[in-house]
Amino acid sequence: MPLSRPLKLLIVLNAFFLTFLILAEVTGSKLFVSFGFTLTLGVIPFPVTFIITDLLNEYYGRKGVRFTTLVGMVMIFVAYFLLMLDMSIPAATNSPVDDHSFNVVFSNSGKVIVGSIVAYLIGQLIDIQIFHFIRVKTKNKYIWLRATGSTIVSQLVDSFVVIYIALSGGKLTFQELNQISTNNFIYKCGVAIAITPLIYAAHKTIDWYLGANAEVMIQSAMDEGRSNVEPISPGEKDSYRKS
Repeated sequence: MPLSRPLKLLIVLNAFFLTFLILAEVTGSKLFVSFGFTLTLGVIPFPVTFIITDLLNEYYGRKGVRFTTLVGMVMIFVAYFLLMLDMSIPAATNSPVDDHSFNVVFSNSGKVIVGSIVAYLIGQLIDIQIFHFIRVKTKNKYIWLRATGSTIVSQLVDSFVVIYIALSGGKLTFQELNQISTNNFIYKCGVAIAITPLIYAAHKTIDWYLGANAEVMIQSAMDEGRSNVEPISPGEKDSYRKS
């Protein structure tokens, strides 16, 4: 049975989302310094999930992005389980990576994953609500506003929750944790603004790929989001236009 283009697109978007999400979790325990600011390595792959979340919101609505959020949460649990299982298996005597080195890296990744599960769910739920609220209030105009606005608010919560859970109780002081959280948030805000042209480019590419399906999907997602914010008046559906 041939796959439809909307279904193919959903599979591809979910594949990219899960890949970058898991990489952000596994590498998030490593800190690095950029332009004098200390950041977690997870901030490199994580911004890609901003773009994909906005695209899922745009074309598949609340139900679509909630499905991806649920799958992402399950995959984070699976990654955590596999890491715990791997760390319980003794390394061979000729293994290029010994138990201590392996556990030092991935035991910290485990804490990052636990923290991320909480932060991820809160952040995604906030992102979905704000995205559709702005979309409805602006009558589907200003893609940049709903994409950037929802990301900035959701990442304010995510950046602090994940750092405090993942890195607390170790060598870092409260002030250092607060500074790293602030740095991560500022970085994510900058990236959210910087990737706006990419979001517009992705929209155009997806519109071209989906053809006539694009308008139908966007309208359906718009109606779904609007029904959760305020009632739809008769004939109002036809008044929305993409910008």
